[in-house]
Amino acid sequence: MDSFNYPSTKPLYRGTQIVWYILGAIEVLLIFRFFLKLLGANPGAGFTSFIYEASSLFVGPFINVFQSSQVAGSVFEWLTLLAMFVYWVLAFGIIKLFLIGKSVSTREAAVKLEDQENN
Repeated sequence: MDSFNYPSTKPLYRGTQIVWYILGAIEVLLIFRFFLKLLGANPGAGFTSFIYEASSLFVGPFINVFQSSQVAGSVFEWLTLLAMFVYWVLAFGIIKLFLIGKSVSTREAAVKLEDQENN
């Protein structure tokens, strides 16, 4: 029986899709924030205000890790880049955790273990 026919494969795949989708949504929100700050967007504008409010939840844990660099109204917000990296690493870790639960045949497990021993 190959790994394509295990009943746990489809739910795991769907789970990984959900994680990547959520990460994508967070990353898009944060990239908008980064470029709006960088280009000195008016924080009073509706769209800008919405992006800053929605993204504040995700950058909040990283406030005061780095200072932002400011030049003539433009802000290079390091904390947004840090948040994007941390959320990507977190999503990658969750995906790996999901894949631990994937069923494998004895032959597949033996090959993977042998590969790990050789590295």
